[in-house]
Amino acid sequence: MSDSVVLNRQRRYPIQVSSLNRFLLRLCHRLGISDKEFVVLLTNDRAIRRLNRRFRNQYKATDVLTFPGNTSPDQGLGLENGYLGDIIISVERAQRQALEKKHTLERELRILAIHGALHLLGHDHETDNGQMRRKELRLRRELL
Repeated sequence: MSDSVVLNRQRRYPIQVSSLNRFLLRLCHRLGISDKEFVVLLTNDRAIRRLNRRFRNQYKATDVLTFPGNTSPDQGLGLENGYLGDIIISVERAQRQALEKKHTLERELRILAIHGALHLLGHDHETDNGQMRRKELRLRRELL
């Protein structure tokens, strides 16, 4: 069983953490990483903007950031030690995106969790000729 942890550090929007945890269990099972650990931190635009600026030199809020648990090139992706890393989600940004797409905040958080998990597994949509996008869309069809 996956030891993913959801930390809700924002107060503006009510989140059903137990529901998100159940989804993460299904996602981990589907990805074959049920024995791995990661953290999903739910935060606000201000906090994610600070992280984006500090680690990516972009002074803007974004919807999701990921921080792999092991960034050493000779150590892989943390698959050996069991800790994949952290997924940081701005709930404020997720809410705006949910409204734009005409679906629920819960669905948007799940979409962002899928996206973040794929990044933790080493996928990079900026360099992979659409492979990550295709995998993400398949996971959405299967799990949402």
